[in-house]
Amino acid sequence: MRIAIVLKDRCTSKRCAQECIKFCPRVRAGDETVVMGEDGRPIISEDLCVGCGICVNKCPFEAIKIIGLAEELKEDLVHQFGKNGFRLYRLPIPKKGSCVGILGQNGIGKTTAIKILAGQVIPNLGEYRKKKPSWDPVLEYYAGMELYEHFKALSEENMACVLKPQYVDQLPRIVKGKIRDVLKSADTSEKFETVVAKLGISQLLDKEIEKGTISGGELQLVSIAAALVKDVDLYFFDEPTSYLDIYQRLKVARIIQELSKEKKVIVVEHDLAVLDFLCENVHIMYGTEGAYGVVTFPRAVRHAINTYLSGYLKEENIRFGTKIEFFASPPKQQQGLRILVSYDTLLKEFEDFTLQVEQGIIRQGELIGIVGPNAIGKTTFVKMLAGVIQPTKGSIEYDLKISYKPQYISPDFEGTVHEYFEQFSPQLFTSSFLQAEVHDALHLKYLQDRELMTLSGGELQRVAIAASVVKEADIYLIDEPSAYLDSQQRMIVSRMLRRLIEKSGKSAMIVDHDVYFIDMVSDALIVFDGVPGRKGRAQGPFSLHEGMNRFLKNVDITFRRDEETKRPRVNKPDSYMDRQQKQNGEYYYKF
Repeated sequence: MRIAIVLKDRCTSKRCAQECIKFCPRVRAGDETVVMGEDGRPIISEDLCVGCGICVNKCPFEAIKIIGLAEELKEDLVHQFGKNGFRLYRLPIPKKGSCVGILGQNGIGKTTAIKILAGQVIPNLGEYRKKKPSWDPVLEYYAGMELYEHFKALSEENMACVLKPQYVDQLPRIVKGKIRDVLKSADTSEKFETVVAKLGISQLLDKEIEKGTISGGELQLVSIAAALVKDVDLYFFDEPTSYLDIYQRLKVARIIQELSKEKKVIVVEHDLAVLDFLCENVHIMYGTEGAYGVVTFPRAVRHAINTYLSGYLKEENIRFGTKIEFFASPPKQQQGLRILVSYDTLLKEFEDFTLQVEQGIIRQGELIGIVGPNAIGKTTFVKMLAGVIQPTKGSIEYDLKISYKPQYISPDFEGTVHEYFEQFSPQLFTSSFLQAEVHDALHLKYLQDRELMTLSGGELQRVAIAASVVKEADIYLIDEPSAYLDSQQRMIVSRMLRRLIEKSGKSAMIVDHDVYFIDMVSDALIVFDGVPGRKGRAQGPFSLHEGMNRFLKNVDITFRRDEETKRPRVNKPDSYMDRQQKQNGEYYYKF
């Protein structure tokens, strides 16, 4: 089966010579295989297309995809967004009594799938010409299948669903008022007090939901609370851990896990450690960004994650991604590396918060991970190193150039991505090394003609990471680079940072809450502890093993290596491995 996709956000026919029509051999033979549509974009006839790929290679904006799919998928088409538009094949299946996960890259229909299951979108089964899809053909198609009762209940309005959205930083644009009032107005389960207590957000209730007054982590917790106070049949949580620290991630995971014992719950999550801890069964989704997405049949969570990391579906004989490898060898030794920065014991006092940083050193060519709870002073420490703020006591000895990527990214530049890099980071286009290691690795080619203000959270994150690492600097300070990136993109960014630091001989400090990301990218760790919002303390840098051991002991969880992939895995609380490792004082696996 062959499908033809025209990516509308890339197609700019007014700026090209319409090569897709000019060079098509079937058009030259007199067929109307490719014609120009009313919207000024080409329309490709999939019946006439012979799959030669000439239009794909000739299009200057890489806006055309001709993809061969398994013939049997033709019967599994659930939804199509117009002629030559995105297609979704198959759907996840909600299960009462267990938390079902969805794992896949960005842009392949995960959010579309859960919107269909939530009843927000009626699937058209490929009949995209119908302006108003109805439930009748859907019920006829799913007759005798597991999802029939689900769609029947939706069609008869006998099922209530709630969807926690993916991009919580957009909430202040559509929701106004005090958090207390917002949550109480959403409460249909009379569990307001219970949910607030479980999530630990009582201190937020009198805050207003306005941009700049509430952090991303707080918005995430409020969004989760707004879903939990609803009394519905099916709960969807789309990326519930973005901006949360590992303490909060595990707390939220336990709450969702408890909820799934009574209700149907589906979770889309890119933090593989949390997904492993939270879900019992996982649907892998594969496909091509903006073109199509396929939902696989559910697998046990360990098997699903290992399969996803391998990039290969053995049963279907499909290679859908590059293999991601973890290594059991220890990181490079710190001894012998030249000292780049040394700092004394530092103290930073604010009106209601105090940060104490124990003396430490940063070595040349070293990647240092920074871990700890939110509101504990990690960003304050990074800003002191960057010279953005000055310590109250103590000094930092260096005369170095710093490149700093902040935690929260505001797309306030009016212009295209290309214009943004030309103005602030022209090195990206003048250095063949940066072109290969950064531009190509982060797939920025397809974003160059897009307006910066229109980018999604994940796209904006990739641009911000690139803008920070291509600047001429001695130390790169990168705050939460994994937010809104899918699992594959996180691993790509971690490898890109390692290669960049190793080849350039520079140093980097990375603040993040994804244990997989920290494990892959770090040579050493700085560990923060204290009382969030009141006082924080930073210790280190330690070796990766010692730092993770200290950090995980504070969190009270243990990690082991997966025997097959060597990836980190959270031990189930009070399991044999959990008890054994705690008894031995080894909260993090040995190398």
